[in-house]
Amino acid sequence: MNSCLSLTTAGHVARVTLNRPEVRNAFNEVLIQELTATFIELGQRADLRAIVLAAEGKAFCAGADLNWMKAMASYSWDENHADATKLADMLWALYSCPVPVIARVQGDVYAGGMGLVACADIVVAVDGAGFCLSEAKLGLMPATIAPYVVKALGEQASRRYFLTAERFSADEAKRLGFVHEVVAADALDAKVDDLAAALCANGPAATRACKRLVKDVAGREITDALRDDTARRIADIRASAEGREGVLSFLSKGKPGWQQG
Repeated sequence: MNSCLSLTTAGHVARVTLNRPEVRNAFNEVLIQELTATFIELGQRADLRAIVLAAEGKAFCAGADLNWMKAMASYSWDENHADATKLADMLWALYSCPVPVIARVQGDVYAGGMGLVACADIVVAVDGAGFCLSEAKLGLMPATIAPYVVKALGEQASRRYFLTAERFSADEAKRLGFVHEVVAADALDAKVDDLAAALCANGPAATRACKRLVKDVAGREITDALRDDTARRIADIRASAEGREGVLSFLSKGKPGWQQG
């Protein structure tokens, strides 16, 4: 069976590309399995400092493949649950990947594709891209992607777009905080490359620790335990070899080792 993905690496940056343009990069069981395995594998690579999630063709991801949906129409509850669990596991593999992920959104994002984008740390979209949580139109709901989309889009906007299934623009997605940068198509790669370079210029362990920090702190009450946890984290990284090297290099106006390799 042909792969639904391509994977390339240049320096410290890996590029994972959805490669089903003939079906608008829609999910099927193969793509879900490959994305899960790929992000688990990439997350274990100490040499990586950034992952770019991209797609071939006009659409970034149109959600579920029609043939896959036809098969699901006859599934029992248990079969549907098992199938949905695989999708949930794939989204978790992407969201929990310790390496920072940049979504390069070159076209429309629908349904399950919204989950992929929501799981990324940084999102750059072309100005012509449209976004849509279209499940309700089919009598369904965006359940497995909801934990990630609600975090990225916000509760109030999610109330609207989960319920109406309206398409909204890249500019609106940026206004709502779902997308970080909106650029013209001919500027997309340059912006993604700039962001990847910024990630590579930072301390590798510090960048991963920052990613964990945001997820661990977001939404939590500021308690004595949380304050102590954050104090312990900064003490740990200050005392680490990377932290010491970074501070000493800054004070001596030199470059740390991770910027020289």
